[in-house]
Amino acid sequence: MKVVNLKQAILQAWKERWSDYQWAINMKKFFPKGATWDILNLAEALLEQAMIGPSPNPLILSYLKYAISSQMVSYSSVLTAISKFDDFSRDLCVQALLDIMDIFCDRLSCHGKAEECIGLCRALLSALHWLLRCTAASAERLREGLEAGTPAAGEKQLAMCLQRLEKTLSSTKNRALLHIAKLEEASSWTAIEHCLLKLGEILANLSNPQLRSQAEQCGTLIRSIPTMLSVHSEQLHKTGFPTVHAVVLLEGTMNLTGETQPLVEQLMMVKRMQHIPTPLFVLEIWKACFVGLIESPEGTGELKWTAFTFLKIPQVLVKLKKYSHGDKDFTEDVNSAFEFLLQLTPLLDKADQRCNCDCTNFLLQECSKQGLLSEASTNNLMAKRKADREHAPQLKSDENANIQPNPGLILRAEPTVTNILKTMDADHSKSPEGLLGVLGHMLSGKSLDLLLAAAAATGKLKSFARKFINLNEFTTHRSEESTKAASVRALLFDISFLMLCHVAQTYGSEVILSESNTGGEVFFFETWMQTCMPEEGKILNPDHPCFRPDSTKVESLVALLNNSSEIKLVQMKWHEACLNISAAILEILNAWENGVLAFESIQKITDNIKGKVCSLAVCAVAWLVAHVRMLGLDEREKSLQMIRQLAGPLYSENTLQFYNERVVIMSSILEHMCADVLQQTATQIKFPSTGMDTMPYWNLLPPKRPIKEVLTDIFAKVLEKGWVDSRSIHIFDTLLHMGGVYWFCNNLIKELLKETRKEHTLRAVELLYSIFCLDMQQVTLVLLGHILPGLLTDSSKWHSLMDPPGTALAKLAVWCALSSYSSHKGQASSRQKKRQREDIEDYISLFPLDDMQPSKLMRLLSSNEEDANILSSPTDRSMSSNLSASQLHTVNMRDPLNRVLANLFLLISSILGSRTAGPHTQFAQWFMEGCVDCLEQGGRGSILQFMPFTTVSELVKVSAMSSPKVVLAITDLSLPLGRQVAAKAIAAL
Repeated sequence: MKVVNLKQAILQAWKERWSDYQWAINMKKFFPKGATWDILNLAEALLEQAMIGPSPNPLILSYLKYAISSQMVSYSSVLTAISKFDDFSRDLCVQALLDIMDIFCDRLSCHGKAEECIGLCRALLSALHWLLRCTAASAERLREGLEAGTPAAGEKQLAMCLQRLEKTLSSTKNRALLHIAKLEEASSWTAIEHCLLKLGEILANLSNPQLRSQAEQCGTLIRSIPTMLSVHSEQLHKTGFPTVHAVVLLEGTMNLTGETQPLVEQLMMVKRMQHIPTPLFVLEIWKACFVGLIESPEGTGELKWTAFTFLKIPQVLVKLKKYSHGDKDFTEDVNSAFEFLLQLTPLLDKADQRCNCDCTNFLLQECSKQGLLSEASTNNLMAKRKADREHAPQLKSDENANIQPNPGLILRAEPTVTNILKTMDADHSKSPEGLLGVLGHMLSGKSLDLLLAAAAATGKLKSFARKFINLNEFTTHRSEESTKAASVRALLFDISFLMLCHVAQTYGSEVILSESNTGGEVFFFETWMQTCMPEEGKILNPDHPCFRPDSTKVESLVALLNNSSEIKLVQMKWHEACLNISAAILEILNAWENGVLAFESIQKITDNIKGKVCSLAVCAVAWLVAHVRMLGLDEREKSLQMIRQLAGPLYSENTLQFYNERVVIMSSILEHMCADVLQQTATQIKFPSTGMDTMPYWNLLPPKRPIKEVLTDIFAKVLEKGWVDSRSIHIFDTLLHMGGVYWFCNNLIKELLKETRKEHTLRAVELLYSIFCLDMQQVTLVLLGHILPGLLTDSSKWHSLMDPPGTALAKLAVWCALSSYSSHKGQASSRQKKRQREDIEDYISLFPLDDMQPSKLMRLLSSNEEDANILSSPTDRSMSSNLSASQLHTVNMRDPLNRVLANLFLLISSILGSRTAGPHTQFAQWFMEGCVDCLEQGGRGSILQFMPFTTVSELVKVSAMSSPKVVLAITDLSLPLGRQVAAKAIAAL
């Protein structure tokens, strides 16, 4: 007998009183294979028949329970059918439905296609809405019953509703499915939120505290669903964070001029990756600043650190405050950080001794001014530090009483910078003498370095340099002039030229060149600096056309230098003289070497060169340095002797104003220029002493030692000490420069893999990450593109990936990948631009990705059914095996970092899916765990978008990764396909 109508079959079973298993056998006879029970809506049909009367039909309900337990019907179809019942006045029916939910609501699963799993998410969302409506109706009835004096019935039903709600929501798996459903159906989630508000109002007046607290707990669980991925525990078992320390030290030592935003983002990235609590994070920043102050070399280095600590870091904290959840919280955290800092008395005493003042006091005032501390906190902290200083007699010695402390000078220099910038904006032609007076004051003592450090720390150095370039250019345009006007013009040209050279050497040439106006007028100083000024890593050709200008002008300059007792200033074109001096020096050198000129003539010529303006001597030495590099050992003597002649000051009464001050700056510039060539030629030239170490971190590498030994030694010392100091940073930078990125990274990773103690490997990771910050982008490309694939694909190296070094390397790789990916859209920092790029091969040819045809990709995405079919069949992986969220977001795959990340994730996916397991499999798991640990959400901006979707199903098989939260974290839930993948993986758990 064939019954086509489902309703008839159910009624016949009821009339003939079939038992549940009899009913199931007969149903399978009635309905042939093909159509599933869900397509026939069996669950809905059974519920519809069971709920016809005032009380449910127990026999038909037994059929439904049998269908659920024998998996004839899916959980989603039952939940959908239940959520369609809305007559909440029929208590017995409602209770029967709640009993059915009780059977399976905490163990939902689905092993079907992806769209069936999404169907389960949607059904669960509908069921949650139904439960909330049911709870609200029961609560309403209870309130009415209390008024009528019959509370018992309503209370029982409300207790049942809340119990089912709690049972459903206490499962993380269910909350994860609801999280996906919320993204699928935003309108349904809004309805749930409204329902929750309404329920809260009804239950507010409930007298039963147990039911009220149960309802509140359910509400909290529902509200936590949208944010279930952003909860991270903070590290509380550690107090020192060497990575933060090193990032701050690196920035203070090498990148004072850098903008604050990239530093803020880098620090926030470290804070997030290492889960550092805010007070300890701020404390570590202050500790690094004080250590930097104590370690800094005398002179410019000390002033740079003072400006960094007292001007730049408070600005950084102001920006960090915007990332925190509330102003009040952040000021409390800063206050806590200072409370911790005040306990580090030896550190503070040492800094106070170095700076000859109460550093903490200056810092507290600055933080208070920036709104980082309340007035009460500031006064309290100041009083504590003052009391502490009473016990340190060496801080109050008389010998230092007359020395003005740098922090005070730097804080006073900052408003002066603004005033000077305003003065420089005025029309130079109106009062050149007044401007010269201002510049003269800047040259005295350490004023210039103070002002430059203050300008660098507050981001004003570029506009400062631009103003001096404009001034220098102004002096190249002459008009009819008197002798006095000519000497003022010569001095303005000279001072601006020397200041710009000094800025370029102290803070990097990009400060001067970065804002050059493209397409507009090119200024003399920029041209000279780009083509003629020697810098670290820049080799100049002495025969370059830029050194060979107009021959007639060169001849007249040679005659002027050789014949005149001194150079005439009126109508002198100083910029032309600077450009022609190189060719003139070549002529003079040739004449000297061929015996045409005697040494006395050379002395007269060099005195003429440096007699009026020091810039000519700077330009002459710039060419001589390039020239000496090209000569043999026996040919260098006269060129070096000429450098010696130009380096010393001229002892004459006929010099222009501020001569001694200008000579001090000139000597510092020449010393920097000649350092490389003097080291190569093993020559010594005595530059006039300026009373300070002008090149503090010069020549750090020990002679005659292989650089690999130096690298392993310095890393061992840093590891033993537990933090990176300024000197070590400079040694690492020199080694990176000499050995290249691959050599540097490969050797340091080898050192990491030798470590066998867990605490040492974790410390090594923190230190290596901070060392890699010297050039994070390039190091990451090498690490993820060369070193890791080499270790993972060579079975002879798998043993080195065992725990603990393997875990540590995975963590390091994740940190580097995240940092580079988050910052690579921005500009490279100035210290990274300085280093000459070595081509790490063409990443596109090195990693040929199997890019999909757009038509195929679009076809794949055009319908959910296709997606689901592909994902449901493990055998048909040809089209989707490499598909990742990045391809759906059309990320630029010609970018080397994107390409390297995509290939690394493909490799990890193939390792996880392979039949051979080993340490490399474990490493792939650790890498994925690291990604989850460091990310709030595997969304569009994260490196996990490069992971193929199929990796999710492989990862769920690994016990440590088989949790709903992990699945949500690693899939891109902003994409429909991502949600399907996540739903499929979670529903199968």
